[in-house]
Amino acid sequence: MSEHTNPGGAAPSGGTLLATPQSETTLADVKQLSLWAAIASLSYVFWIVGAMEMIERLAYYGVRAVATLYATRPVSEGGLGVTMATFGTLLLCWNLTQSVVPILTGGLADRYGYKQTIFVSTVLKCLAYLVMAWFRTYPGFFAGAMLLALGTAIFKPGIQGTLIKSTSRRNSSVAWGIFYQTVNIGGWIGPLFALQMRHLDWKYVFYLNAAFICLNFLLLLTYREPGLEERLARQAQLRAAGVRQRNLALEALSELRKPHLAAYLAIFSVWWVMFPMLWDVLPKYIEDWVDTRPMVAFLFGPDGTQSRLWHFLLGMTQDGRAIEPEGIVNINAGLIMFTCFLVAGFGAKFRAMTTMLMGTCGITAALVLFGSSRFIGLAVLAMVIFSVGEMLASPKFSEFLGNIAPPDKKAMWIGFSHVPILIGWTIEGKLGPWLYHVFSAKDELARRMLVERGYPADQVTEKALPIGEAFKKLVEFTGESPEHLTQMLAQTHPVGMPWFIFAGIGVFSGVLIYFYGRWIARLAAKERQPSAPKGIG
Repeated sequence: MSEHTNPGGAAPSGGTLLATPQSETTLADVKQLSLWAAIASLSYVFWIVGAMEMIERLAYYGVRAVATLYATRPVSEGGLGVTMATFGTLLLCWNLTQSVVPILTGGLADRYGYKQTIFVSTVLKCLAYLVMAWFRTYPGFFAGAMLLALGTAIFKPGIQGTLIKSTSRRNSSVAWGIFYQTVNIGGWIGPLFALQMRHLDWKYVFYLNAAFICLNFLLLLTYREPGLEERLARQAQLRAAGVRQRNLALEALSELRKPHLAAYLAIFSVWWVMFPMLWDVLPKYIEDWVDTRPMVAFLFGPDGTQSRLWHFLLGMTQDGRAIEPEGIVNINAGLIMFTCFLVAGFGAKFRAMTTMLMGTCGITAALVLFGSSRFIGLAVLAMVIFSVGEMLASPKFSEFLGNIAPPDKKAMWIGFSHVPILIGWTIEGKLGPWLYHVFSAKDELARRMLVERGYPADQVTEKALPIGEAFKKLVEFTGESPEHLTQMLAQTHPVGMPWFIFAGIGVFSGVLIYFYGRWIARLAAKERQPSAPKGIG
C-alpha cells in the first residue's frame, strides 16, 4: 500500500460508496479491511514508529508508574516524603507542560520534519532521567519531570503524524489498535524493570530508563519520513513563488474554530478528567487499602513463591508473598499488549463514536468497582474491565481525529488531540490526588486515629511525625495488627469516594459522546448528498 493517507474510495460502515478525492477528508466512517488484510497492508515505517513508541513508553512508564510511590514514600525508605496533595501539584505542572507543548509543536513537525523533532525530544528525555537520578529531592524530581514532560510533548506529534501518513482510512482501526498494543509492550515491561531497580535503589530506576530511551537514536537511523518529498516540494514551490507561509499560531486557531473539531475536543476534555486516575492514584490506593496476599496464596499457596521469574512477571515483593502496586496496575498494559489487536478488530465493526461510547461505559464501571471494595479479586476484575474499555475508546480517539484531519495538517490535528489531555489530565492531576488526600490517604487517617486513641496531638504534625510514618506509629502505639487497623480505618471513612466522583464524570462524558455521535452522523449524511460540498476543508 501507499505510505500516504488515502481517505477516499471506501464506503462508510453500512452506507454507500463515497467518491472522495485523495485531497479531501470526510466525516463519514469508512468500511475497514478485515483484520488480517489490514495487518498485511501495514508499511515498513509503521513498524519502525511502533518500535520507537514502545521504547519511549517503556522508559516513560518505568518512571510514571512508580512516581506516586516514590514521591509519597517516607524519606527513611528512600522516597521524597511528600503528601498526595503536594504530589498533585507536581502532576498538575507535569500534565500541563506535556499537554500544552504538542499543541504548538504539531504544526512545527508538519512544517520542518518529524525526524528532527523526534531527535530533539529523545535528547531531552534522556537528560530528564539523569536529572532525576542526580538530584534526589522533591525540587530535583520536579525539574526532571518538567524536562520529561517537554520531551514527551515534542515526541508525540512526529510519531503520530508518521503513523497517520503511513496508514489509510481502510486499515486505520486495526493500525491504531496494533500501535496501541506495541506501545503497551513498553508500558508493561517498563514498570516491571523499575520495580526490580527500586528494590535495589531508586536512582537505578532513572539510570536504566535513561539507557532505554537512547535506543531510539539507533531506530532513528532506519526511519524514513512518509510524505517527505511532498513536504519539501511544497515548501520549494512556496519559496519559488515568494509566498510567505501563514503564521502557525493563526493557522491553528483557524482550524480550532471548526465546530466539529471544537466540540470533539471539549467532550474529550471531560473524558480525560476521569481516565488517568488509574496511573495517578490507583498505585497509592492499592498500597494503602488492597491486600494482595490472598491472590498470591490462591496462585501459589500460603507460602507464596520464590521463583524469580514470577517475581518479575507479576511485580511481586521480594519475599514472594504479595504483589506490589505496580504489578496490579500493570495488568492493564499486559492485557492491552496481548489482546488489543483483537479488540481493535471487534471495534472496527462499529462506528467510531459507538466504539468510544462502549469503552467509556467500561471505564466508568471499573471506577465504580475500585471504590466499592478493597477485595483483590474485584480490583483485578476492575482492571480487566478498565483495560477493555480503554482498548475500545482510547485508540479510537486519535484515529478518528487523524482520519478527519486535512491531509496537510495531520500532525497539527494530532497536536490538537492534546487539548483534552491538557484540560482534563491537568485537572485530574491536581484534583485526583487532592481528593485522595482528603478522603483516602492512610497516613492522614492514621494521624486522626492516633489523636482519637490518646496520642499527643502536637506529636502527629508532619514536622514531628514525617509523612508516611503515621500508620507505622499507629500500629506501634496501639499494639494492634496492621490488617485490623486498616480494616477499621476503611470501615469508618469513605475511602472509595474519589472513585465514585470520577465515575460520575465518566457517566457525563458518555452522555456527551452519545449526542456528539448523533450530530456527526447527521453531518456525514449531509456530506453524502450530491448538492452538498464535499470535504470539510
